[in-house]
Amino acid sequence: MKMKNLTTVMALAAVSMLASCGKAGKSKGGLPNDGQLHGVAPGSKYIMPKPPGMVYIPPGTFHMGPSDEDVNYAYTARNKQISINGFWMDATEITNNEYRQFTNWVRDSTAAKLMGFVKQDKNDGTEHIDWVKAKTIKWNDKATIEKIDQMIVSPENRIFGKKEIDAAKLIFHSETFDTKEAARRENAGVPRSKFIVKKDIRIYPDTLVWIRDFSYSYNEPMTKRYYSHPAFGNYPVVGVSWVQATAFCEWRTMYLNGFLTSKGRVGESDFRLPTEAEWEYAARGGRSQSMYPWGNYYLRNKKGCLLANFKPGRGNYPEDGGFYTVRADAYWPNDFGLYNMAGNVSEWTSSLYYEGGYNFQHDMNPDIRYNAKDSDPPRMKRKVIRGGSWKDVGFFLQTGTRTYEYQDTTKSYIGFRCLIDLPPLQGRK
Repeated sequence: MKMKNLTTVMALAAVSMLASCGKAGKSKGGLPNDGQLHGVAPGSKYIMPKPPGMVYIPPGTFHMGPSDEDVNYAYTARNKQISINGFWMDATEITNNEYRQFTNWVRDSTAAKLMGFVKQDKNDGTEHIDWVKAKTIKWNDKATIEKIDQMIVSPENRIFGKKEIDAAKLIFHSETFDTKEAARRENAGVPRSKFIVKKDIRIYPDTLVWIRDFSYSYNEPMTKRYYSHPAFGNYPVVGVSWVQATAFCEWRTMYLNGFLTSKGRVGESDFRLPTEAEWEYAARGGRSQSMYPWGNYYLRNKKGCLLANFKPGRGNYPEDGGFYTVRADAYWPNDFGLYNMAGNVSEWTSSLYYEGGYNFQHDMNPDIRYNAKDSDPPRMKRKVIRGGSWKDVGFFLQTGTRTYEYQDTTKSYIGFRCLIDLPPLQGRK
């Protein structure tokens, strides 16, 4: 008994001595200095902000592909059960007002650089826009116009000599990391710089699509006013290519992360276009085998009212209440809270269009992605578009119908919405 008591006393003394070695209880880094594993967060305490205008789409399983007969017998979409991870998605298509925030930011940052409104970062020496000064730019001031002369249309392109901002000069510098290419085994040990893709992208919408898409048709009023007039501010932006849509996602990521970093919070949020599978899963709203976001089988409700903005008959555009597009929040949302997942405008996805893709894609978050270069053949530049539009017939409104457009083209009937890979709010509002 005495031996056991002595052993106990010695053990207690050892514990007491170890505890006395760390009287502070915590190290300078804020972690307990007790020799135990506690983990280290990558930054300050993370607070999940609810992305404005977005809804959370929970993870789930559904049957991807046509929910009805393949009337074209094209066999480009075979019915297949897959699982999708959860994500946040814009409740509506990106509107003219929202995209204008992007074009205005590019305009202001370009002008600020020309006027010397930049400051140097004390930590890494990089130059950043001084937004305090940039917000004071007086666009109608003669001195300002002289300093930003590079952004003004050239004399021969002016109407009545009016000095206006040249839309072609609104260029966004894009820098992305090609994770798919870097993950290939044969690229092990290759310098990181080989996978950084840098591009200068013109980001102003192509307003001439309203005339170009419809021959021998008077659509000049839409060309002149759709993007610039406040009456269309909450309508979906169109005339934006796939390349411009991805640039918008990159800017939105940079814009949010810059704000979070300035507040001492973790800034690692990436906005992007949805994959084809994610878009279809979101459009179905939890209805795995339904033809449309609202269910089966009809495009009208029991009162005879059309349920989406599309072309219900030959030469009949206005019956649904909108001659062209309608507000991005028109009609009823689906069960996930997403508006106009059928009709209004078709939407870009990030996926490459390949006819036989469903046959070999994985059953977990399927996707086919290819970063096409300007020199690639047109076939490699096809991107999947979904949802149908205001000028399409009902077939294209089906959640399982897929078609494509070339990534560098712009149309008056194609828009987009973003998503972000973040967890749910976990009870917070």
